[in-house]
Amino acid sequence: MPANSKTQKIDAEVASENESKWTNRRAVEQATRAANARQVSGRRRFVDPATCERDYSAAEVEFMQAMQIYKQTSGRMFPTWSEVLEVLSSLGYQKPTQADRECENDQFIACSA
Repeated sequence: MPANSKTQKIDAEVASENESKWTNRRAVEQATRAANARQVSGRRRFVDPATCERDYSAAEVEFMQAMQIYKQTSGRMFPTWSEVLEVLSSLGYQKPTQADRECENDQFIACSA
């Protein structure tokens, strides 16, 4: 056997030994079963409905742009809900008062703004 061939054989044995040390066979089998089950079930969506192309309202576009600007300036790609509320407040949104809600629900009473 040439020296190069011997070296390749030894390298293959070492690689195989290292692979068996660092590979969790049970976890690999479980992941394989899960992947196969997802393919068979048909339950997994291939298109995320939240990111599909559709016509957004002006308010939705304004909010998405404000969130994108916030993420870029803060460096936080996953803002907390408190930070989302900050962005909404900066756009001028406010929680309606009880009087505002009653006014909206009552169509027969004229409310002054």
